[in-house]
Amino acid sequence: MLELNATPKAGDDLIKDGTDGTFGPDVIEASQTVPVIVDFWAKWCGPCKTLGPAIEAAVTKAGGRVKLVKIDVDANQIYAGQLQVQSIPTVYAFYKGQPVDGFQGALPPSEINAFVEKIAALAGDPEAEGLTAAIEAANQMLAEGAASDAAETFAAILQEEPNNAAAYAGLVRSYLALDDVDQAEAILNGAPAEISTDPLLEAVHAQITLLREAANAGPVAELQATVDAEPDNHQARFDLSVALHANGKVEEAVNELLELFRRDREWNDGAAKTQLFKIFDARDAKDPIVLNGRRKLSSMIFA
Repeated sequence: MLELNATPKAGDDLIKDGTDGTFGPDVIEASQTVPVIVDFWAKWCGPCKTLGPAIEAAVTKAGGRVKLVKIDVDANQIYAGQLQVQSIPTVYAFYKGQPVDGFQGALPPSEINAFVEKIAALAGDPEAEGLTAAIEAANQMLAEGAASDAAETFAAILQEEPNNAAAYAGLVRSYLALDDVDQAEAILNGAPAEISTDPLLEAVHAQITLLREAANAGPVAELQATVDAEPDNHQARFDLSVALHANGKVEEAVNELLELFRRDREWNDGAAKTQLFKIFDARDAKDPIVLNGRRKLSSMIFA
């Protein structure tokens, strides 16, 4: 078992001790190419002694697809303060210089392993680059509006590779394109446990959640009037973002959530940030709306 705060072996930069002074190169810069997990801990923290070895083991097992930086909050308080670390252990994951996920407290090893695998997958699995021609063809069918044909192709792929996350997500997206949300959700719920936390499946889960919310969205004009008259009515602003998103005005929805986060980031247990990540997860990571939204959210977090 790895010892808590053990010094990594020579030449091994997967796990290292970080400071406020090295946060830029070790986390922000390094995460441009490889996801970086940051573990905020302290020597006197009991749960840290449980989490530390478990997360180190999971990162080591990932084989270089993710890195770990450990920061002692007693000696380094700048970034812990900016990230609002109020209890330890607290873990944040960074990718492309931005915080993308995290948790507080010690978790069971199985949940830690799942978290690390989820973060490692953000940079893509090298083996996944060799997606079959069948998946590419099915995605093309879906892009061209042939959702039924795409569904048949994805289903055939899953007969051969039941744990193919790309095919599973494609099948779900096909039924969403067919306006059969119930069937899409049923397929998603039946995904094998081994791929249930794959980012592709989490993306379609976010899409389904947003579609469900859209069904109950209020009228945009009335909500906009309420927000204009009552700028500090956080619930109305949140509802407005839902209604805007339901009407295809995604960028406007993101802007309302960013404004809500700026006004009160802790409102309703951080609902603005949660909803933002839900929208980001449901869209392509390279979507300009996602890139700009993540950049603006990050700048507010680190302000």
